[in-house]
Amino acid sequence: MDEILKRLDKLERLIQSQAQLQKSVLNLNEACSYLELSPSHLYKLTSDDTIPHYKPNGKKIYFLRLELDQWLLRNRNTTKEEMQNNASDYLTKKGGA
Repeated sequence: MDEILKRLDKLERLIQSQAQLQKSVLNLNEACSYLELSPSHLYKLTSDDTIPHYKPNGKKIYFLRLELDQWLLRNRNTTKEEMQNNASDYLTKKGGA
């Protein structure tokens, strides 16, 4: 019986996470789950205006999932191969000029 309850709980969490991926606007708890952040950390990011968010009535905080995705993908690190290609391109252009 315990095993069945564990499996049901796991299925319920999976269904909730799938439903969350369908939503375009997330509340604070959904955003915390999506970003894997604690509520206190997410509140700090919103109070510092570090993360895009909305407060339509000045109290509850909402997030656009698309903007959260963009925020997560900021500050991309360049790979070594890309750096080498950029350096090679620069030297080719500089030498050819």
